[in-house]
Amino acid sequence: MSDYLKAAEKHREDVAGFLRDLVALPSPSGGEKAVSERIVLEMQKVGFDEAFTDAMGNAVGRIGDGATTIVMDSHIDTVGIGDPLAWTFDPFEGKVENDVIYGRGAGDDKGCLAAIVYGGKIMADRKLDGADVTVYVIGTVMEEDCDGLALGYALENTIPNPDCVVIGESTDLDIYRGHRGRMEIKVSITGRSAHASAPERGDNAIAHMAPLISEITALNDRLKPDDFLGKGTVAVTKVECETASLNAIPASCTIYLDRRLTAGETLESAVAEIEALPSAAEAQVSVLQYAEPSWTGLTLPIEKYYPTWLMEEDDPLVVAAAEAIETAIGRTPAISKWVFSTNGVSSAGRLGIPTVGFGPGTEIHAHTTEDQCPIDHLVKAAAGYAAMPKAIAEAGVKR
Repeated sequence: MSDYLKAAEKHREDVAGFLRDLVALPSPSGGEKAVSERIVLEMQKVGFDEAFTDAMGNAVGRIGDGATTIVMDSHIDTVGIGDPLAWTFDPFEGKVENDVIYGRGAGDDKGCLAAIVYGGKIMADRKLDGADVTVYVIGTVMEEDCDGLALGYALENTIPNPDCVVIGESTDLDIYRGHRGRMEIKVSITGRSAHASAPERGDNAIAHMAPLISEITALNDRLKPDDFLGKGTVAVTKVECETASLNAIPASCTIYLDRRLTAGETLESAVAEIEALPSAAEAQVSVLQYAEPSWTGLTLPIEKYYPTWLMEEDDPLVVAAAEAIETAIGRTPAISKWVFSTNGVSSAGRLGIPTVGFGPGTEIHAHTTEDQCPIDHLVKAAAGYAAMPKAIAEAGVKR
């Protein structure tokens, strides 16, 4: 057993208790104040050099003051619980069963945050293994609503000159080096209202939209594949219409699309594909906008486009992160990717900062009523995070 893992094992009860505390604090996007402040208190308790909330409401902690700046991120907001009756346990209890912690956010993504904070304690206790680095740990807000918004703010405003980013999201203790991008598209068609007793007097917007929906569904089968990231996808996820009553011909119809973008696909190419469909001649196609306040009241308007990002497998950061995990937990991690989207759309996708992913738990439990994180994963992830600064410094990773 490595020294990192021995140190992490000493904090098994502490890191598990911390995660249960975080699960007990509901934190929907825009409502993370209590959990952010709780994280700052834990950072102060375990020996971070500095801990605070920034103007966006992110919980930020610093260890060290060296030349290379490493950022370790985990979002602290969660999706809702949906139907309460679908849960077999209280989603905010932090239930422990068979050495697994259950509850909303246990796996997505508070388990990662708990492991990073206790990885930070190990770093502080070991004085960063003498590495010439500064480590920032950040619990970001609003990721579920708008991937990368809060991390992007922190990387450009809170944290000076970040050299690389470690995204804490569930990877089953493997190293992830990218994922598809995504965007949200709005498509509208205008018709003409009339009394439904004489539909020929109007122009039914829903009838015009129906063939376009079929064409979009067919477009999905033709989208570009990628050997590593997988195929791009498009799906109609919502349909709505504007109508005077249930006895009136709808004057407009709007659909919303979830578009996943593989390597080489862009906002412009995705919009052009929709506009080129035969039934889209009279449609208005646009990208949705996001402009919601964080819990501090800060509002950062942004287009709902989240770029694809991918690190090469032999990139020094990817190699260093994998070596750190092998050193810490005695297992060679697989090098893979997420199916879903993460804050990496901002660090790597928008800002071009070298980025990798690592975390406890598996993504299949995200957003489900089985949201969970094994305590063994918490311990091993804390050891892995603690080993990364030295490996990254020795690899000479710089932005």
